[in-house]
Amino acid sequence: MSDRKIPALVVSGFLGSGKTTLIRHLLRDAQQEGTRVAVVSNEFGELGIDQALLGDGGEAFVELEGGCVCCKLSDELLETLQMLWERVRPERVIVETSGVALPSEVQLSFWREPVSRWVSDDVAVVVVSAEQLLEGRDLSATFEVQVSSADLLLLNKIDLVPAYELPRLEQTLRKFEPDAPLVRSVYAQVDPAVVFPPDPQSLRGRRRDATSASAPHGHEAFEATELVIEAGVTPAVLRSRLRQLGALRAKGFVRTSEGLRLVQGVGPRIELAEVQNAPHSDLIGRVTVIHRRES
Repeated sequence: MSDRKIPALVVSGFLGSGKTTLIRHLLRDAQQEGTRVAVVSNEFGELGIDQALLGDGGEAFVELEGGCVCCKLSDELLETLQMLWERVRPERVIVETSGVALPSEVQLSFWREPVSRWVSDDVAVVVVSAEQLLEGRDLSATFEVQVSSADLLLLNKIDLVPAYELPRLEQTLRKFEPDAPLVRSVYAQVDPAVVFPPDPQSLRGRRRDATSASAPHGHEAFEATELVIEAGVTPAVLRSRLRQLGALRAKGFVRTSEGLRLVQGVGPRIELAEVQNAPHSDLIGRVTVIHRRES
């Protein structure tokens, strides 16, 4: 066991791109194959929403809240990864970053002792919302750095844009990252083998060398606040209230007049989905809202 090494995956992307959806897909596939996967999920806000969406997962799932794993929580991430290795002995490990994290900085945790002793290769998959790209929303700063750090680009939500626009959207991504493989998806449905691709030319290794020599990064100024929503609110009123906030991202559980709903807000799009497995009662009626902090 001491000589065995496993692949690691960083799932990154801007707020609301579909990262959690991708991980749910990967976990379902792993369960069917009988593959042990350890997951570390990072919330920028304080609510444990992703844990409710991904399932309990027992000791193989850890959620790091209230900060960003690429900087504030980097040491805690390293300790968590080592703890998962010692307790679970996974065959794969996945780190889901918050929507404001920089994947190349998160990957540094895989290159630090003692984690580097058991990670064979690491891949940064950056999920991009085709709708966000088409609308030209928030394509500078954090988004640009995320895309330029990708080992694999997943152009997600292509069902929300006209098909004839896809080549142009891919050209836009190529301005930020010309070399990384690019895959299209709906609901982040991709072959799991795609996210652990071979690297015969050691391109990821060369990216690693370049990244380790780069200057320390700085974040854009984001802030997360919590919105308390009363039970029984109508979907129309809830959507209107959230749109008026002008937030980048909204996520949470609300008991509406039509039943319990998962709230997913990305820019002006507010979706209310039925909940398959009810979250802990403490999460209901609370929505995390993320804004770009004004300077």
